[in-house]
Amino acid sequence: MLPMLLQGQLLYEISGNKARSKSYLLATNRLTDIQFLDTIPNLFKVYGQCNKVVTEMSFSDLDALKALADAALLPDSAQLKDYYNREEYEQITSALRLCLNSSPEKLGRMKPSYLTELYRDELLRKWADYDENRSMQNFFAIVATEQGKPVIALDGIGEAIYMTFDREPMDWQVKELKKITEYPEREVRLEKEIARLYKNGQLTEISYQVSMPDNQSTLSYSDYQIYCRRNLTWVKRLAPYLTEGNAFITLDAVYLGGEKGLINTLRAAGYKVKPVNKIRN
Repeated sequence: MLPMLLQGQLLYEISGNKARSKSYLLATNRLTDIQFLDTIPNLFKVYGQCNKVVTEMSFSDLDALKALADAALLPDSAQLKDYYNREEYEQITSALRLCLNSSPEKLGRMKPSYLTELYRDELLRKWADYDENRSMQNFFAIVATEQGKPVIALDGIGEAIYMTFDREPMDWQVKELKKITEYPEREVRLEKEIARLYKNGQLTEISYQVSMPDNQSTLSYSDYQIYCRRNLTWVKRLAPYLTEGNAFITLDAVYLGGEKGLINTLRAAGYKVKPVNKIRN
């Protein structure tokens, strides 16, 4: 039997399982402008009822940022060129230099996974109008900080580093960096499709786009499987905040839909998760 489709919904109410009051879950998308938040009825009303914000990760302190920068580097004895033949290395560094405007020496010290993320972000800036300053993704964490509300990260710095740089083995990272520099249009096409589905509230369809066999981008089935396993951990970490209630949880839409997405994982753990409303067309 197919899971309940999560169509037309971006904002969810969480209750039950001994929760003392309701909490809320908002799906976000990084290509979607902050202004889109105004189209989600009751969003700011329910945010105002909450006394804490829960998000994926936080790099708000200097120690965390330094740890992140250190984790982006290959071991001292390694260079990026060690993982490719000469032709592959020249093709990759040429593409990276054109897009990232960085020296070969600096690029050659970075992990393939980090370069893939940097390259993808730059592709989205150039081809999909991605702008971190207008993106809705971190909006509520920033607002909560300004208002003095606590912002709680579901992943610690070690886990955030793992998810950013090490969730795939090195041989897979090497292949993905080569793939994204050879076929950049695949990345942009998928991200644009996810943004389109997001604006229609089609969370389950987003999960299908990422996990389906013919998705040849670097955000693919293996990543989705990792996200699904992490959802089980997240539900346990969310438990005390959901029991207390009045939590506003804001997470990327990629993690939420589908049979093993966070919404169905919460339901399987005994929570009642229902849409607050449908988005306006």
